[in-house]
Amino acid sequence: MSKASGSGKIAATSDYPLWDCVIPYVKEPQDRATVSLVCKQWHEIDSLTRKHVTIALCYAATPDRLSRRFPNLESLKLEGQPRTSRIPSDRGCYATPWIEEIVKSFKKMKALHLRRMIVKDSDLELIAATAIGKGLEVLKLDKCYGFSTNGLLHICRSLRSLMTLDMEASTIIENDGEWLQELALNNTVLENLNFYMTNLVEVKSGDLELIAKNCPSLVVVKINDSDIADLVGFFRNAAALEEFCGSCLGKQPIGSEGDQNAQLERYAAVPFPQRLCSLGLKYLSGAEIQIVFPFAARLKKLDLLCAMLDTESHCLLLERCPNLEMLQARAVIGDRGLEVVAQICKKLKRLRIAHGILVEGVTHRGLISLSQGCLELEYLAIVVTDITNASLECVGIHLKKLYSFRLRLIVNQETIANFPLDYGVRSLLMGCHKLTGLTLYLQSGGLTDVGLSYIGKYSPKVRWMRLGFVGESDNGIKEFSKNLPSLQKLELRGCRFSEGALGDAILRLPSLRCLWVQGYTKSGADWDKVHEKRPKWITEFISATQVAEPNENGEDVSFENKAQILAYYSLADPRTDFPSTVVPLISKVTINE
Repeated sequence: MSKASGSGKIAATSDYPLWDCVIPYVKEPQDRATVSLVCKQWHEIDSLTRKHVTIALCYAATPDRLSRRFPNLESLKLEGQPRTSRIPSDRGCYATPWIEEIVKSFKKMKALHLRRMIVKDSDLELIAATAIGKGLEVLKLDKCYGFSTNGLLHICRSLRSLMTLDMEASTIIENDGEWLQELALNNTVLENLNFYMTNLVEVKSGDLELIAKNCPSLVVVKINDSDIADLVGFFRNAAALEEFCGSCLGKQPIGSEGDQNAQLERYAAVPFPQRLCSLGLKYLSGAEIQIVFPFAARLKKLDLLCAMLDTESHCLLLERCPNLEMLQARAVIGDRGLEVVAQICKKLKRLRIAHGILVEGVTHRGLISLSQGCLELEYLAIVVTDITNASLECVGIHLKKLYSFRLRLIVNQETIANFPLDYGVRSLLMGCHKLTGLTLYLQSGGLTDVGLSYIGKYSPKVRWMRLGFVGESDNGIKEFSKNLPSLQKLELRGCRFSEGALGDAILRLPSLRCLWVQGYTKSGADWDKVHEKRPKWITEFISATQVAEPNENGEDVSFENKAQILAYYSLADPRTDFPSTVVPLISKVTINE
């Protein structure tokens, strides 16, 4: 079999006809990893041909190790902080060493996705000034922080091939709006521009209009607050636009009926493009939903998280949206709103109902209606004020295509206590065979040790799991961890498990790569048992802190962010950039690469 001259590397996959027959069918990263273990030659071919890698925790590997293992990468997704918001922002996860390695070793990089990482202006400037900046087509800074519009200025001025610039929910220091002007002047291939849920407000409608004129393939634009009536020129030029999110309607209170009619006439004059099928408008109120009515029937995605609609207005709008495939709304949609969704939106695949100021709220009745009416659902994230075994059983009976189920119980004075939910959870898991993700944030008594054992027994494909206030004792997590062959990430909040039981669970879960626990009590237990049997595991203790978060009225409320532990599998040595809030639980065992 031929080799590259003098390099010892395999020249091409065409030298291996068997591999050529196999590789078209090997797409999932887990499958690629398994195939690479067949023999040394297949491992090397996988190394040379892998185009995309996701690293779920940036401290789980080193940049130079990545470039040695996959020298021809074209796409990289790199995640920093775990998904939970309870991890302190100063924990670390700096992008700098990764970006330095990327610009040095990955000359073919086309897509870079950084998530929950600290990105500096100098990092963005380095990308813009080097060879990868010339060919980079996708840059996503997802929930990142540490950079400013000065860094964006370098990106928008130099990256002429950029097709996607996505910064949704990032914390960005805004100095001016010059970055957007540079993007408008220098880019003609942009397809996706997203700075939704950021603090960027220095946005000129003329710059957006110029982007629309210069970029005929522009299909997604998600921006921050800007009166939609000021974007007439943008919409007229964005003929290919399919998704628009942000902007606002009715942000300021309307005085007289005449003022209201005048404002509605302004909004009615906005020329929404004919291809527009995904919409999210901030501050949309019941008085203005009628401007959406003319094209509501063609909407496939609708984001109402930042709307100001009551239950009745939700119903009036949703009954005109028979082709919805994705819907996001707050709990004010209520059971009546979900009944309309169940009756009208038969094509719905993704639904997220988030917490909000509960007026009516969603109960087990709304969940039952959804389960019986929206049989195509694949993703369901829902906040409820009560839950019953029967409603969970209904999910298991009807939603056979569900791959992600996320449920959070919010207790109020009218909460119905149908605890424990052991039977309902078992029925759901037995019925939803495709589940790969599960979240259950309940209340004390919501799930017994028996219920935890059911989760372990009936979740063979679940890769990530988030559980809150479940179980009664160490026996619960012991039974839970006897199975779960696919579980890679586990988050536990408010559970009653000792250090020893957590360590034993790590050892029993063969695929586990990351464990996060909030409400952790540091007892001084010896973690060497874990480190001896799993020498590549690293354990970090995060001390309790006082934090402030806004309540439903926007007022900061102080509370204790309880102590946490983050344990993860790593091919790297323990990191050295620990802040004062993070203490490594050092093992006596030497960690070998």
